[in-house]
Amino acid sequence: MENTPLTQDVELTVACYNDEGPPPPYHRKNSQPNPASPETLAIDMSGNTLVPPGESLTSPESPRRRHKSDGAIPAATLNSQPSGNNHLSPNQRKNSMFGSRSTISGIKFDDPYIDESGLTLMYSKHEKLPMKDFSMEVRATMDVQNFLKKTVLILDLNKVSLDEIIDEILHKLLDSSGSKHSFDQARSALFTHDCVHQLSRTLQCTSISEGGGFDYDQNWICALASIPSIQTRHVGIARLHHPANLGTASQEVYFVIVVLTPTKEKGTKNELETGRTFATIMSDPELRMKLLEVNTEPEFKEILEAHTNALAEKQKNWASEKAMFSAEHQEQSSFRCSLFRGIREDLRRRIPVYVSDFKDGVVGNKSIQKTISTTFFLYFACLMPSIAFGVLNANNTKGQLNVEKVLYSQTFGGLVFAFFGGTPHIVLLTTAPLALYTKIIYSICQDFDIDFPAMYACVGLWNSFFLFLYSAFDLSVLMKWSTRSSEEIFALFISIAFCVDAFKDAVSNFAAHYNIPACSMTTTANSAVNYSITSNLTNSVASVVNSTAPPSGCERDVSLLYLLLLLGTLWLGVTLYNFTMTPYLNAGKRELLADYSLPVAVVIMSFFGSYIFRDVQLDSSFTPRELSLEVFKVVPFHNLSVGAVFGAMGLGFCLSLLFFMDQNISAALVNAQQNKLKKGTAYHWDLLVCGVINAVLSLLAFPWVHAALPHSPLHVRALADVEERVDQGHIYQIIVRVRETRLTAIFSHILIGLSLLILNYLAYIPTPVLYGLFLYVGVTALYGNQLFERIMLLITEQSAYPPNHYIRRVPQRTIHLFTVLQMVQLLVLCAFGFTPYPYLKMFFPVLIFTLIPLRHKVIPRLIRQKFLKAIDGH
Repeated sequence: MENTPLTQDVELTVACYNDEGPPPPYHRKNSQPNPASPETLAIDMSGNTLVPPGESLTSPESPRRRHKSDGAIPAATLNSQPSGNNHLSPNQRKNSMFGSRSTISGIKFDDPYIDESGLTLMYSKHEKLPMKDFSMEVRATMDVQNFLKKTVLILDLNKVSLDEIIDEILHKLLDSSGSKHSFDQARSALFTHDCVHQLSRTLQCTSISEGGGFDYDQNWICALASIPSIQTRHVGIARLHHPANLGTASQEVYFVIVVLTPTKEKGTKNELETGRTFATIMSDPELRMKLLEVNTEPEFKEILEAHTNALAEKQKNWASEKAMFSAEHQEQSSFRCSLFRGIREDLRRRIPVYVSDFKDGVVGNKSIQKTISTTFFLYFACLMPSIAFGVLNANNTKGQLNVEKVLYSQTFGGLVFAFFGGTPHIVLLTTAPLALYTKIIYSICQDFDIDFPAMYACVGLWNSFFLFLYSAFDLSVLMKWSTRSSEEIFALFISIAFCVDAFKDAVSNFAAHYNIPACSMTTTANSAVNYSITSNLTNSVASVVNSTAPPSGCERDVSLLYLLLLLGTLWLGVTLYNFTMTPYLNAGKRELLADYSLPVAVVIMSFFGSYIFRDVQLDSSFTPRELSLEVFKVVPFHNLSVGAVFGAMGLGFCLSLLFFMDQNISAALVNAQQNKLKKGTAYHWDLLVCGVINAVLSLLAFPWVHAALPHSPLHVRALADVEERVDQGHIYQIIVRVRETRLTAIFSHILIGLSLLILNYLAYIPTPVLYGLFLYVGVTALYGNQLFERIMLLITEQSAYPPNHYIRRVPQRTIHLFTVLQMVQLLVLCAFGFTPYPYLKMFFPVLIFTLIPLRHKVIPRLIRQKFLKAIDGH
């Protein structure tokens, strides 16, 4: 019978540890060795006992061969054994080094396999096992039903020591039998040593990690043993109150499963098959997250039974799903552009799950909490950049594009995409590249005396036209050539752009308030004060205070407060974002603070800037205008000449490349394999919806919006449940599941629309807090960016390198060479993106597109393909 795996990249691994050393020398009846004997010896590997040919291990003349779990032989038994016994027990081997009594730090051990220095050999074996097929193997479901009837379940066990945990489970399992001998046997069989305890046989789940690495599920472990003194199987599950460190690959254990079976049990019911049943169930991270939240045993059993039934149904349809996937993959592998085929397939995937896109935001454990926290995160993460880019656009266009228009665009575009977009996690936003491109269009209009609103609208309509063509002819399939390298270069560029905007405004503030001629007199005044203090200590305090008063026009306190609020917003936000990695409070409160890190940082620092330091006159972030319906007017296209229309077509084509790359790269990062989204992609449909939105905005000369980095991946992260793992001292997190809901985008953009009614109050948010949010978004986007991680390796000591998959599979020089090549591409993007010459910025979208052919045509000439697959694979 074929065993069907649960998923494509998950498997079970059984580890066996054996402390039994080499077999003792074979002795004749006179106890003399016979090294030259030509006779062949039979070796019993389970007991490591040498048996002469022709003799049986179970002969009536000899006693029963002892099981490993029987433990040490009592002293009375040892004394009664004949001295001429050929089958020497470990406790009788006193003439060999294996029989010596070991002493370490004054503690004596009777372990026969430890020498006088405390050394022994440990034999380990790892073996892959198939997942249990609940749809085909009858015994799997029966094992679970038997466990549910004879529950041995311990919830919130407040133990962290392996010995204490196993003892507690064994007491629950075996105390009813009243046999102390069974407890001792089970304990001896489960552990390798009597002095240094390690589980001898365990089951864990492994998975293929990002990029082809190898990960253990450290959240649970299953210990196996068979003993002769019990008549039925026993299964015990303990959920620990705090995660325990049980050794290598088991450093964050919450669930401990113990399986005990009789020694003479049939194959389908032995300890390995029973353990494989429960290991298959526990391999699902979503199930483990649910089991961590239950409070009673009935709830635990109910979830376990429901998951077993769902797993059986899922595995029943696995063959057909696998065939469908193979056919779809084969169809996608052939590059064909056909009219509207991609849009039809996107709708076929997304329409059946449209209702669940709303339900998933409120159904499930912590879903409501995550929806509320993510709504506020998106509200602040979209509102603050909208205000900042609105101010930037107002400065670049002499007020023709302002904060109010940006907020109108954000509200309209966000709501339309949240309701009708294919991938609800994508966040639309006016971004820094769009602000740069708007400045280019305004400069061209000024140079050639063209009406800016009409030209702006015409460029936007051409852009939407090209986006319609891209989506209709399925050009998004070109993104299959886009690798992790291109995506992370662009994502890191966007993070740098956010940070550059923040620091440019800080430099401007210092230039206006700190480094001015009026402040140069302050140094002279301070020198006079120091002289007066050292020469005459009896001078009045008033004279000193008067002499330290800054000259009129010098406002260094403004710049210092600006720097304090800018860096304070960054520090507070990042500290709360990483609060889950601290030992403070409990896990639930740490997660709550991390979820609300951005809103809390903005509110607290705004309070400090506007109230605590109200005596310091900070500039307002913007000057609000009265809301008017006059902004909703279609632009006068008749003001454009024919030449201007065709010129707008060229600008629109370059702009469409920016939209195409940004939209698809954002979608690729959202749908990355490590995010574990389940409802399918919609690249073509998303591009079409984005084109429709921007066509409407162009008619009104409102700012354009497209998929934003890093907001879209951060949106996914905010809705995710994560699990911490430890590998060689390095702590990292993996996503267990993501709530695929539209509610967060809908609610947050409704709040942004309502914010138009309170613009007078939003103006009190200090400008440094706005740009502090830019730094926060730029810094938090670096988490998980492999390019940034490898840049850090250039200045990291080699012994501190994380055990990533590419560290194990790619030579160090090759890693650094690939990183340097990416840095060169990033520097070229930055040179064109931040150049002071507007016309050079027109080629920025083309440069982004050229990252793809560079990766596939140039870099393979410098780095071998197998290394590229390891270091640049999704």
